[in-house]
Amino acid sequence: MSSPRTQQALARLADLTPRQIVAELDRYIVGQADAKKAVAIALRNRWRRQQAPEAIRDEISPNNIILIGPTGVGKTEIARRLAKLTGAPFIKVEASKFTEVGYVGRDVEGMIRDLVDSAIEMVRQERESEVEDLANERVDDRLLDLLLPPPAPAPAGAPQPDAATPIPEPTLASAGDVGGVFVVSATGDVKQEAAGDAATDRYKRTRDKLRQLLLDGQLDGREVEIEVTPTGSPMFDMFASQGAPESMENFTEMLQNMMPQRKKKRTVKVSEARRILLEQEFDKLVDMEDVTADALERVETLGIVFLDEIDKIAGEKSQMGGPDVSREGVQRDLLPIVEGSNVQTKYGMVKTDHILFVAAGAFHVSKPSDLIPELQGRFPIRVELKSLTEADFVRIMTEPENALTKQYAALVAADGATLEFTEDGIAEIAKIAATVNSRMENIGARRLHTVMTTQLEDTLFELPDGGQKRIVVNAEAVREKLKAIVEDEDLRKYIL
Repeated sequence: MSSPRTQQALARLADLTPRQIVAELDRYIVGQADAKKAVAIALRNRWRRQQAPEAIRDEISPNNIILIGPTGVGKTEIARRLAKLTGAPFIKVEASKFTEVGYVGRDVEGMIRDLVDSAIEMVRQERESEVEDLANERVDDRLLDLLLPPPAPAPAGAPQPDAATPIPEPTLASAGDVGGVFVVSATGDVKQEAAGDAATDRYKRTRDKLRQLLLDGQLDGREVEIEVTPTGSPMFDMFASQGAPESMENFTEMLQNMMPQRKKKRTVKVSEARRILLEQEFDKLVDMEDVTADALERVETLGIVFLDEIDKIAGEKSQMGGPDVSREGVQRDLLPIVEGSNVQTKYGMVKTDHILFVAAGAFHVSKPSDLIPELQGRFPIRVELKSLTEADFVRIMTEPENALTKQYAALVAADGATLEFTEDGIAEIAKIAATVNSRMENIGARRLHTVMTTQLEDTLFELPDGGQKRIVVNAEAVREKLKAIVEDEDLRKYIL
């Protein structure tokens, strides 16, 4: 039985029909209807499996997908948006990094460990958002205690001061010296008398004033002394250097946890102290055992692994030497994970039976049938993505919510200027991008970035120093800027 929070995540899927999923993907990705349809069905099937009788639920395996198409047509973006749409744990891995040439000491099970780490971070952020208001209140109180220490109580039985003697208003410098008057009764009860009440009232009024100043940010420049726990150690960092095996990283982390946590005092500004204290409060308020249990369940139920460049490990069967041997070895290492196995992580055992694997590759040299038969059988859905045309480029620059034209307009607006693209200007940029792709390597929509950057290079450079405050990009401006390059067919500036 799934936990209530995992059920909430699955409930989001219940509200998303395949048609609605495709509509959401259309907001960010142009075209590729077949690929969107395939992933939408695969996503909906995850919710359908949870509604099936328990006797058959575990027998329903996910339909893993291979997306076939050149670079820059939206393969990665489809998988990433799919995960974000459902709040599912997601990790992107290049399959080529598991070959002997690019091997850095990690086995293929490392991608499941990375997926678990991603899920724990995602769930932890959700928990922190739930207690954020309470954590901020506690941080405010701690900062006020540092800025204005509470009054120190006078020793029990101390003589009561003259009521006519005025009690000074506590200040940042003298707040700790303000005392109260306490009387011990015959039964041992301690009672605070009027003079102490007055001191406490004055302290509270001063604290309320400081609280408002703190909330307004007027005290961010003050310095306070706080206790922090140093993270990391040069000795442990040496053992856990980049490229170290997974087992070594776990071992060094275990050693760090065994060592006593020494605290040291640091003097920092209030703004920095707020960040440090907020992390400490989150650590107190968030139950990491609950976070870990929920994250592991989400990985097993909703996890998505995007295996990019899978064509790089598909070799010709006729070649028996060279790197192709390691390619087939990587495929055989991937096979049990895709089929369904138990992977040991530092947070516990993870079953991969119901993790959705989405593979992608250009398959220019090889083809999906070059994969070993067992691995092919674990990716039953194959979708071929189409190359982008000039008309697609026009749509990419205008239709998505994160269109390039909107991104560059936001960048220019930061310098107090406006950027406008006319229809003929967008058409001209799309035409040039399509032309460069046809003459050089076809890198899909990524070509638009290079063309746009070249077009606006001088504008973005001169804008902070008083350049134009209204920039209009029309067909004439595009041709004027890129005329020499296009006519001379000097396309080197467009090569990524």
